[in-house]
Amino acid sequence: QLQLVESGGGLVQAGGSLRLSCAASGFALDDYAIAWFRQAPGKEREAVSCSSSSTGNTHYADSVQGRFTISRDNAKNMVFLRINSLKPEDTGVYYCAAGNRLKDPCRVADYYGMDYWGKGTLVTVSS
Repeated sequence: QLQLVESGGGLVQAGGSLRLSCAASGFALDDYAIAWFRQAPGKEREAVSCSSSSTGNTHYADSVQGRFTISRDNAKNMVFLRINSLKPEDTGVYYCAAGNRLKDPCRVADYYGMDYWGKGTLVTVSS
């Protein structure tokens, strides 16, 4: 069974840092593009970062550029999202997703083409 499980969310003060983890089972992450999305209360889901399996490149939304870092550990079949200088507007549920239908979904709007999704981990940033 293909599965993604996020962890690492929690309550943190503004200015703090978190590292979110995404563990994959049932498939090898190195064959897939991996993306992180977030959804704030009352808002639409936002694509925030993507790691391409075809190019090795990483991509970030303008809103998180410079503060978020996506990384992979293919040996552990895990992906991480490091978030620094947290802001209250970073509050939301963070999801990881994987896809390999497209050559490079990280270069497509909203990282379209993700087929497998985790259930999310909640990040709450207090001011």
